[in-house]
This record gives sequence, C-alpha cells and structure tokens, in this order.
Amino acid sequence: MRTSKQNSRTATLALGMAFALGLAGCTNSGEAGSTASTDSGKKAQAQSQITAANGCTYSKLGVPKVDLKGAKIGFSQSEPDSAAFRAAETKSIKDAAKAAGATAVVTNANSELPKQISDIQELINQKVDILVVAPVNSDGLTPALEAAHKAKIPVITIDRKVTDTVCKDYVAFLGSDFKVQGQRAADALAKQTDSKANVAVLLGPSGNNVTDGRRDGFVNQVKAKYPNIKIVAQQTANASRDEGQKVTAQLLQTHPEINAVYAFNDESGLGAMAAIQEAGKKPGSDVKIVSIDGTRNAVQAIVNGKYNGVIESNPRFGDLVFETLKQFYDGKAIAENIIIKDGEYTPANAKAQLGQAF
Repeated sequence: MRTSKQNSRTATLALGMAFALGLAGCTNSGEAGSTASTDSGKKAQAQSQITAANGCTYSKLGVPKVDLKGAKIGFSQSEPDSAAFRAAETKSIKDAAKAAGATAVVTNANSELPKQISDIQELINQKVDILVVAPVNSDGLTPALEAAHKAKIPVITIDRKVTDTVCKDYVAFLGSDFKVQGQRAADALAKQTDSKANVAVLLGPSGNNVTDGRRDGFVNQVKAKYPNIKIVAQQTANASRDEGQKVTAQLLQTHPEINAVYAFNDESGLGAMAAIQEAGKKPGSDVKIVSIDGTRNAVQAIVNGKYNGVIESNPRFGDLVFETLKQFYDGKAIAENIIIKDGEYTPANAKAQLGQAF
C-alpha cells in the first residue's frame, strides 16, 4: 500500500485514435487453459542486471514509495488466457502477488488495443498502487501510460516493449531478447537440416517488437552463416494455429520445394505441422519445423518426432516482477531492459524437459 497521500487518479483517455490502429489478433487456440492451472515450470530469471547506474528510481519517476505487502497490483493482460503463454503468465503474476502479500487485480484486453487502454484506465480508477502491463502492441498505449504517470502509478511492462519514454511512461521492460531468439532458431534449424533447406517463415502480428526481433534475428543469422538455407517465403500467420495451418497449406502449394518452416510461435508452428500432414508429407522429417515459445503441445510434438526444435520464451515473469519492484522501492535504479534467460527444446532433451513446458 502507498505510504503517502496521492493526487486524484481520474484521467480521461481518447480512444478514437487508438481504435483506428486496429490490430491483428495475437490470440491462439492452444488447449492451454488446463495446462496453466497446474503449471509449475521454471520461473523467469534475469540474464541481465536488474539495476543500472542511470536507471529509473521512484524518486526520479516522481511516485510515492509503496509497501508491497498489502499493495494493490493491477495486471493488464493483452490476450485471452486460452493461449498457453498468456495463461502461464497470468498465473505467475497472481502467484507472485499472493506470495508478496499483495492483491492482484487482473484485466484482459482480448487482443484489442482500445480495450487495453480502457482496462488500464479502470485499474487506475480502482486506485491500484502499481501497474504491470503485457502490451497488446508496442505502439498505441501512450494515453493509458500518460494517465498512469499523472496518477503517480509506476508501470512495469512485460513480454513486449513499448515505444514510450522510459522513467516517465514506464519503469522498465522485462522480457526476452527477441533478436537472439531468432538467431538461435536459425541455428537450431540449421542443425536439423545440415545447413541446407528451403524455408517458409511464418511471421507474427505486425507492429510489435517481438515480431520484428524474431524475424530480423532469424533472417540476418541465415544470411550471415548459412548460405545454403534459402528463405523462399515470408508471410504473416498472426501467432494463430488456424492461420499457421492455412498459410502453410497455401505456401506448400505455391512453393512445393519447401522442406522447413520457421514459425514466430509454437501455435503457428503447430498449425504448420497440421498443414504438412494434410499435404501428405511427414512433419519433422519431410518438412522440419522450428518455432519459439515452449508450450507443452509443441514440446510433446518434438518427443513424437513431428517437430524439430523450440526456442523457449519463458512466460513466468511473476517473481522477477516482484523482485524488480522490491529493488525499485528500496531506492535502487532499475535498468530500462531486464532480459531473461531462455532455454531450448531439442530432440535430445524434449522428453526429459517436457515438465518445464507450459
């Protein structure tokens, strides 16, 4: 709870312009809801330093000190918890809040930017002490973040980095290095194809740093290291299993030489797996598949021999969020980017590591 009196938190947000930014949904099916309720995999750990000499402090941000025990934490989730990643992420925030003696108030934007702006305003109106935001998109949250700043509520962003001003609109970003994920996916695909393949790339939703990083990391790594890997097509599948299946089916008809798929996330990769099977080919052998996330369904597909690799993107941010907040309210300067450690699932370790998947 806050230890000093604060100003009124009522703020008015203009939704019209945000609505015009209409986004491609990141929602995916995933048979995930039941998995997350019992999720007990490894928690996200910082690979980079939480603090930095020129980082953000609560005094620099101009917000009051908060005792995390008894605090009200508003969590604005971006996408439905039917997605395995989001379900595990939400659960980790709730669990960490409970362990810290805080109360978590959770909203879900259902992949809609205007709704996320409205959700954040509602959390402000409910007088939360801290906001944790998993952004729908890297752009467009400025009205909501400005309202939080005016209400003297610090914001931690997770998973996607916003383009707004650090130590004004938000304290820090916690998440993966998405370019490195793309590079590692290229290396994993090269290993599975003996560095020779015709690859279809399934991209994520446009307009966020996750899609950009995973695409650029993969493409640039292929260009730099693997001259015999040819990228024959790149098309958006919007992180969706259904779209991954439809797009892959079309690409296999247009480019029958495709013998490998790099997917933005596991859901689009699992859609590709289904399309490959429908085309009368064997996923995992005739057409290799590598993706990013670490869902149980994708890792199980590796065990079953129908998938070739997954670069982990750990969604269990809860403990790291609260460790960051503890140091923030201890007066330490928090780094702008707190990068987490991500593992990798391969045919050699997938069976043993299946319990770590989400």
